[in-house]
Amino acid sequence: MNRGARRAGTGLDELEALYRQKLPHFRRVAAAIVGDPERACDAVQEAFGTAVRRRSSFRRAGPLEAWVWRLVVNTARDHARRRDFPAENLVVEDTRTNGSTPFGEDVRVALALLPERQRLVLFLRYYADLDYAAIAAALEIAEGTVAATLNAAHASLRRTLQEVPR
Repeated sequence: MNRGARRAGTGLDELEALYRQKLPHFRRVAAAIVGDPERACDAVQEAFGTAVRRRSSFRRAGPLEAWVWRLVVNTARDHARRRDFPAENLVVEDTRTNGSTPFGEDVRVALALLPERQRLVLFLRYYADLDYAAIAAALEIAEGTVAATLNAAHASLRRTLQEVPR
């Protein structure tokens, strides 16, 4: 068996292609979770290192991308737990402008006040542009739960932001 066949059989080529294609998305979501772009890079690198080491445990029950998203989200969550994470460190970007313009402080605080699951669903939906099925697979929840969580997050943000004095 040649080396190329071994690489393809173990998923390294697929992981490399996913890494090259989605790296900015992985970093943006990780940054939103850990609150720091540099720590986000570390979390993404660690998650992909884990994916390479554990690729034989990927059973292809779902998409490879969802499995990697689960690793990225969980690794970023671990990094965020390793230190106090004040709301003012939350990295929130306006995805309508390709991340070039940060949202105002009121949105940053409103997002920080959301429960973790609501924040994760929002980040995966709007930062990673994942559909409900991919979010469900990445977070290991039902698609209906994704829809309900996203709806609850939108409602909470709407309420909170309407209360902010302008």
